[in-house]
Order: sequence, then C-alpha cells, then structure tokens
Amino acid sequence: MPVPQQLTLPGAEMSLVEPGPSADHGEVFTRRWVVEFILDLVGYTPDRDLGAHVLVEPSCGTGAFLGPIVDRLIESARQHGRSLAELRGAVRGFDLLDANAATARRTVSGQLAEAGLGHDLAEDLAAAWVTTADFLLSDHELVSADYVVGNPPYVRLESVPGDRMAAYRAICPTMRGRADIYVGFIERGLSLLRSEGMLGFICADRWMRNQYGARLRELVTTNHAVDAVVSMHDVDAFEDDVSAYPAVVVIRNGNPNRTRVVDASAGFGEPDAAKVANWARRPRSRRASGSTFSASRLERWFEGTDLWPAGTPDQLATIADLEARFQPLEGLNTGTRVGIGVATGCDEVFITRDDGVVEEDRLLPLLQARNTASGHVEWAGEYLINPWDERGLVDLEDSPRLAAYYEENARRLKARHVAKKQPARWYRTIDRVNPLLQERPKLVLPDMKAAAHPVLDEGGFYPHHNLYFVISDQWDLEVLGGLLMSDVTNLFVGSYCVKMRGGTYRFQAQYLRRIRVPDPNSLSLAQRRGLAKAFADRDPETATAVAVAVYDLGPAAVQAIRTMGAAA
Repeated sequence: MPVPQQLTLPGAEMSLVEPGPSADHGEVFTRRWVVEFILDLVGYTPDRDLGAHVLVEPSCGTGAFLGPIVDRLIESARQHGRSLAELRGAVRGFDLLDANAATARRTVSGQLAEAGLGHDLAEDLAAAWVTTADFLLSDHELVSADYVVGNPPYVRLESVPGDRMAAYRAICPTMRGRADIYVGFIERGLSLLRSEGMLGFICADRWMRNQYGARLRELVTTNHAVDAVVSMHDVDAFEDDVSAYPAVVVIRNGNPNRTRVVDASAGFGEPDAAKVANWARRPRSRRASGSTFSASRLERWFEGTDLWPAGTPDQLATIADLEARFQPLEGLNTGTRVGIGVATGCDEVFITRDDGVVEEDRLLPLLQARNTASGHVEWAGEYLINPWDERGLVDLEDSPRLAAYYEENARRLKARHVAKKQPARWYRTIDRVNPLLQERPKLVLPDMKAAAHPVLDEGGFYPHHNLYFVISDQWDLEVLGGLLMSDVTNLFVGSYCVKMRGGTYRFQAQYLRRIRVPDPNSLSLAQRRGLAKAFADRDPETATAVAVAVYDLGPAAVQAIRTMGAAA
C-alpha cells in the first residue's frame, strides 16, 4: 500500500491517514454511457491526439471513468501512431481508498495488456496513472491538465473528521458553510486547467442554487466559462438508486461563449446522449430536442455569486433575457422592499386570541398564511404579544401585565436558543418587530404554495414568518399584485427555488428578489388597469396575458412561462 501523503498547512502540521472502513466516502458509481457522454462533451475523443494531452480523474473509484478514458486513449494512440509505452504522462487518477485504486489499476493494466502492451509495462503504466491519495490535499503544484473529468464524492463537509475538514477549508476557499466536498473538487480541478482546458463533472446541482455554492459560482463565472449544463434529476445515471439531483457541468478555462443547456427527463439514455453530443459538436445548430430532452444554446450565462436557475433551455433563456432588460423587484429607486414576517421562537406563548391578557398597546393583530387562502385577508382574531416598540425591546417595568405574562411563561421562553445567547433579553422574539409595518399597505405571499399567491393587506396587520411581504413607495400595490400573480413570478421562483415534495414552491425573499419588473411609470394606463383588475378578480391567466405585453415577450418566452405556470 502506498504511504499516505502528508500535507503541511500554514500554522499546522498534519499527517493524513487513510480513513477507517466505516467512514462515509460518498461513493456513487456512474453508468458507462454517462461517462462516454461527459467525455464527448469535453472533447476527449480519439480523433484528437490524446497522448499529447493530460487528463486528471480526481476520484477514480474502481475505474468507472478510467475504463472508457483508457479505451479512448488507446484508440487515439493507434490513430496517431503513438506507442502505448510513451503515454505515462497522459493520465493521473486519484482515489482516497487503496482498495479502489488497486482495482482501478488492475482494470487499466488489463486494458493495456489486451491492446498489446507487455504485462510488466502495463502494470508499470497503470501504477503511474493511478495513485492512492486525497486529491484535495495532494500537491498539484507541478501538474496542469487539459481535461479534468469525473464524479466527485458526495459527502457533507461536517461529516468529515475535524482535522481533515479544517485542511479542506484551508486549501479550498470556496468550501464554506455546510458545503459538500464536491465543491472543493470543482475548485481544485479548475485550478489545474491549462488555457482552454475543460472540466466535466457529474454531481449534485445544489451548489448552483444554494448559499454554500456562492463563492464557487463567483470563481466559475469570473475566471472561466460555463460551456454546458445538463440537468439529469430523473435520469438513471448511476449504478445504484440515489437521490442526488445530478447535473453534468462542463467548465472551460477561457473566455465565455454561448452555453449549451440541456434538460433531460426520465428515460434519457445512451441513444439520447449520443444525439445531444452530436448536436453539441455543431456550433451553428441552435436547438435540439427529443422525447426525453430539450437543448439550446444561451447567449449569456449567469454571473457572480447569484444563484443559477434551473429549467428548460427556453425558460433559462427567458430568465436571462428578463434579467438583462429589467430591474429587480427590490430597488432603492422605487422604494420597493421584500421582507419576511416575525419569527417568535415560541408561537404558543407569543400568539394569543385573548385581547385582555396584556396591555392593549402590546398587542399587534397578526396575519398568518392560512388567513390569505381565499385571496383576501381573513383575520382569525390572533394577536402577537409584542415585546418591541420604536426604540427597541421594551422595559418590562413599564408594562406590568406584559411582565407578569412573560414571567408566567419564563421557563419556555428562556429555553430558546435566542434567549440563551442573550439571557438579559430572554423575552425577545427571534426577529425584531417594526411597529410601522403594521399600518403600511403591503402585499403578502405565503411561503409555500403551488403558484404565486399575492394578497393585499391594506394596513392594520403584522405578518407572521410564514408570510413574505412586499412594500413600495412608487408601485400601486394592486398593479404590482397583478404582475406578481402572473406566471412570470412562477418562472422566476420555480427556476431558482429548491422545490418541496409534490412540486410546491418556496416563496422565500431571496427568490422573490430575483423577479424582474419594469419601471412602474413605463406601464400604459390599459396595462395598469388590466393588472389591477386581474389581481382583484384573482385571475392569473389574465394577469399573465397582460404581463406578456408588459415584458414584450416573444412566442418561445410565452411558452416557457406558461409551461412553468402549468407545472405550478
């Protein structure tokens, strides 16, 4: 067994030993046709002189990727007159487990021997290609690659032993928060790429749409080009049945160009992958489709730390167009703000129907998601027992009935995390209450819904944390409500949010802020009236029809938003 590599980090020394047999290594093995598909997308094909290039496989396992890679390398050597013995520098494979690496070496040496290389040379070449090592912590200073391909391990960072986790975070700046370690594999893989080099991975797509992927998204879009994104959530891509929400992503170390976007559905398999790969090689071909996929090229990809949306190619193209032409819903120029209602940390204490339990000025009429189901505010007589005023947390000595009520429930209130962090403020709600919000007209949206459901509170209620609110200094809220009732809202929220079981959307502030809206002064009188009437009538179909004119959407975009609306 090769000696485990050692890594010296700034300010610390640590010997990294092979993990025990009970550790979670995140092994999910990829079907052969998926590997061939990825190799086609990155251009690792035998018609090229692959022996003159370097390919890195950072988590080779038992050889799911290496087998097809070596087959292509052997065929390329035959076509370009290269001896197999001179291919020592063409491949570098890594695996953390020596048993996996040993199996991969046997597979590779067998392929080489079958191709005519002597037994000893085949084993020597396989040993040079496959190393037992932690790819993330190995010294790659003298290594550069034309291709980095694979299926990185699926392991939550917090599941990794503490010393190894610290080492990963130190060496991979993008690996923040509750990240999966495949984030580090993408970062380190990109760092190896030569100019115009290609990285092709299949992995969970959550880094594209979660906060922990923000730094990686910024790294990718700032310094590289997204060449292809293939969504494969329902595709049978792995040897085992796993719920991984996989996507193939191809990233190039070069200037951005058009991005190939593919949405693959259940039933997508080897013949469909071959069709997509053939289409991808034809740069003048804009679109392709089949019974299990749709594919298109986008003129621009999404930039910075922002979330990357998911959807059909036409839906993504529509979002990209709207983001380029219109301003975000939340903006200083219109005084429009998106927020969430109050989280108390103990609703059974802070919410009451008894309007005499504390002083009258300590009660705020509370609105919950269930009070908006009809499309109008239907208050249930609930109050928030409010410990805040305009200056901050109230002094309990000034409100003796409030003090007595909180003291009566002190055990439950003090057991909360927020109270333990601030013992002197043990009676606070998690969120601070802004009393001015109560009387302000606002649109409220339930946090979980199958489609956009804005409701107008004309003033007088305070939203609970299962409601998001929108306030504005310039928008007529009935007009804005009609716009937010349209399928354009479903397109944005449905593309950016992580969907709940049954396809329910999460209408969280971060997704609502992604919605693009026109300048409120740019709408014609007829458009304003049409949206306001659609909102009053609870008519999303009419709201969508008016929105199509407001946004000046073409036929493909109209179909894209209506498809998302139908799914919702």
